[in-house]
Amino acid sequence: MATVKMPSIAEAEKNPAVKAVFDDIRATRKSDFINNIWRGLSNSPELMKRIWEQIKTVMAKPSSIDPLTKEMIYIAVSTANSCSYCVHSHMAAARAKGMTDEQQAELMAIIGLAAQTNHLVTAMQIPLDPEFEVKS
Repeated sequence: MATVKMPSIAEAEKNPAVKAVFDDIRATRKSDFINNIWRGLSNSPELMKRIWEQIKTVMAKPSSIDPLTKEMIYIAVSTANSCSYCVHSHMAAARAKGMTDEQQAELMAIIGLAAQTNHLVTAMQIPLDPEFEVKS
């Protein structure tokens, strides 16, 4: 259950600042779908706009990392942060960007392995190898 009011799209769009962000989301994604995170964030239009601008810059703008890889990274971080909503939404986005069953299985194996070795190294407090330190 949400901890904030979840207005309908029509209710939220009564605020012109919210409507402007929703319209930009629709245009950028070329879809009429507004997902629930934006409905929740519409309670704070300034925060919603800031988060949307960051998402556009990092996830939607062409860069040296391809869109599918960005989604897969987002899935891994969302898994580490236990954000079920983000795992589901970015899994759908990755699928829409062409992620195959084989790639999903490999991604799950990498996430599981990284979690395991991260916990082991943390539990054992293994010191960093000097070769891995960034040299100025």
